[in-house]
Amino acid sequence: MSNEIYKPEKLSKFISKTETLVEALPYIQQFRKKIVVVKYGGSFMYDEDLKQTIMDDIALMKIVGIRPIIVHGGGKDISKYLNDLDIPTDFIEGYRVTTEDSIEVAEMVLSGKINKEIVQLLQDRDIDAVGISGKDGGMLKVKKQYVNGLDIGYVGEVESVDTDLIETLEKNDYIPVIAPIGSDENGQAYNINADHAAYAIAKALKAEKLIYLTDTDGVYLEQNNPDTAIRRLSSDDVPKLIDTGVISGGMIPKVLNSVDAIDNGVRSVHILDGTLLHSLLLELFTSAGCGTMIYSSKPYQRKNKYVHSLTEALEENKVK
Repeated sequence: MSNEIYKPEKLSKFISKTETLVEALPYIQQFRKKIVVVKYGGSFMYDEDLKQTIMDDIALMKIVGIRPIIVHGGGKDISKYLNDLDIPTDFIEGYRVTTEDSIEVAEMVLSGKINKEIVQLLQDRDIDAVGISGKDGGMLKVKKQYVNGLDIGYVGEVESVDTDLIETLEKNDYIPVIAPIGSDENGQAYNINADHAAYAIAKALKAEKLIYLTDTDGVYLEQNNPDTAIRRLSSDDVPKLIDTGVISGGMIPKVLNSVDAIDNGVRSVHILDGTLLHSLLLELFTSAGCGTMIYSSKPYQRKNKYVHSLTEALEENKVK
């Protein structure tokens, strides 16, 4: 009798699918019960097919034991409603000036429309989710943000994060879906950049991963050249890449926040292209990955042995 593994032709495509599941097993084991903060925001939010597949990915993450937390944006919707209501919008150095009228619209759109839509999409997949904003439970306390000393209105910079409400929802098996609205010491509402809100929450929770779903698949050595994407980036290398102009523009605050998050207990930060089908699953559950992962160069302890880079740690454990 032959020792060759039996693979009937009619079952080959199904066997291939099961092999993919087996390949994902060590990653599922590694990240089970770990918190993963997902910043959901970008042009893909307005593509119905992509929106549905991202929610499928998050539902699968939850089902296999990962603890996702969603922080979402929604600038395009805010702009639409401001326009529909004939509320003028001014910009200072690229930042929207948030007036008393526009903060009301921003809160309505973020905490109401978008937040509850995401909750419903998860509930449609039999995944329990609760929509909240940073005002709930005093979660996100902010101070007024200035841009080069200029007042841009009711835009907030996170000063502190109270994680009690998030942890309560997590313990009761709900996915928290968080709108980036915070309040100051007087109870005044402020709009918060969703990237900054996600970073602050991930840092406070010491999350396993912070994942930015964006309109780009990470950091490029050459601008606008996807073939030069940096798939693994040490946090120590970030300042050098900023100084040389490799990292520029809107990517700078994202990677600086990533480095700060890693320095404060987040294990790794990932910048992914939300327009790539199933980018979340590709990054989490395959060896190839699909974005830029920023990791700490400080020693990681594995099996009572210190290794000096995340690459070595991953190689030792055969996980990403």
